[in-house]
Amino acid sequence: MIIALIVLYFVGKRAQKKKEEQDAQIAAAAQTISMLIIDKKKMRLKDSGLPANVIAQTPKMLRRSKLPIVKAKVGPKVMTLICDGQIFDSVPVKKEVKATVSGLYITAVKGMRGPIEVPAKKKKGFMAKLKEKAGK
Repeated sequence: MIIALIVLYFVGKRAQKKKEEQDAQIAAAAQTISMLIIDKKKMRLKDSGLPANVIAQTPKMLRRSKLPIVKAKVGPKVMTLICDGQIFDSVPVKKEVKATVSGLYITAVKGMRGPIEVPAKKKKGFMAKLKEKAGK
C-alpha cells in the first residue's frame, strides 16, 4: 500500500507539471473576442457539434464524458466552443460578453455592458465537497 501511495505521488506530480505547461500554452494563444452567447449545455463530445478533427484528436476516455459546451455568435458565424468548467456557471445565456478564447476553449468571460450576474450558490452535496477537496 505504501508503494502504491508513492507511485501515485509521483504520477500526480508529473500530471501537475503537464497541466501547468498546458495552461501556459493556452495563455500564450489567448485572445479577447466579443460574442453573443446563444446556448450552453453539458453534453458528450460526439453530440456537441465540434469539428471531426477535434473529436478524432481527443482521447477515447474523454469522448464519453460530458463537457461544458457553449454555442456563441462570433461576428457573423455561429460557433461551438468548449468552456472552462470553473466559469461555466457564470456564463450568461443570450447576452453579449467579452470572452478570452484560446482556439476553441473559453477561459474567461467579462460582461460587455456591466458586470455579469453571478448565480446564487447552491448547497454542495457530500460528493461535490469531496471532489473539491481532491482538486485542491
